[in-house]
Amino acid sequence: MIRFQTPLVPAVLIRRYKRFLADIRLEDGREVVAHCANPGAMTGLALPGTTIWVESNDDPRKKLDYGWRLTELPCGHMACVDTGAANRVVGAALAKGQIPALAGCDTIRAEQRYGEKSRIDFLLSHDGRPDTYVEVKSVTLSRQSGLAEFPDTVTARGARHLAELARVAQGGQRAVLFYLVQRTDCMATTVAVDIDPAYAAALNAARAAGVEVLAYRAEITPSKITLGCEIPVS
Repeated sequence: MIRFQTPLVPAVLIRRYKRFLADIRLEDGREVVAHCANPGAMTGLALPGTTIWVESNDDPRKKLDYGWRLTELPCGHMACVDTGAANRVVGAALAKGQIPALAGCDTIRAEQRYGEKSRIDFLLSHDGRPDTYVEVKSVTLSRQSGLAEFPDTVTARGARHLAELARVAQGGQRAVLFYLVQRTDCMATTVAVDIDPAYAAALNAARAAGVEVLAYRAEITPSKITLGCEIPVS
């Protein structure tokens, strides 16, 4: 579980632009610029007029006073648009042994260099067993009710990560691709083949090489994000 540093406050999205910026309207009527920590397409999550939740900060080193964290979905559901939150949620769950397939490690190290100019999100070390390399992906796209999809845009970087994981698995270590679905209205996930067929092909090759794939759903509220249940990958 992770908690937001300051309580989130609701706002209305006016527009998202330049990928990392969003004009928003706060409850008191003020219009301000918020940081959007998501380089992806954010399909369906950045519609003007949508209710969003933002986090304020008083850090003088930051240029903007607000960061966009959540988007409200129909029927009371939530999506976390902060891609960096996925690693924090998974890291907290790993530390508490809450992911059975990845429990029992002796040490957990984040952002370790490996392969060719890559960093693995988490490197799990075990006494007397091969290391486990865990790559985390934040999933927020959903074009079909109840089904999440990755990626939401072409990702050459994602395909490169899969190739690196495949080489790890072929070398005798354990490699795991971990999809965290950061929206509460989905109970399964799949690959958006039509958006990025090269990524889909890279995933098939990685799985054939021995890369394991796990998927979990996040439980999201304006105060915290918790690792929820494991969900199927189709």
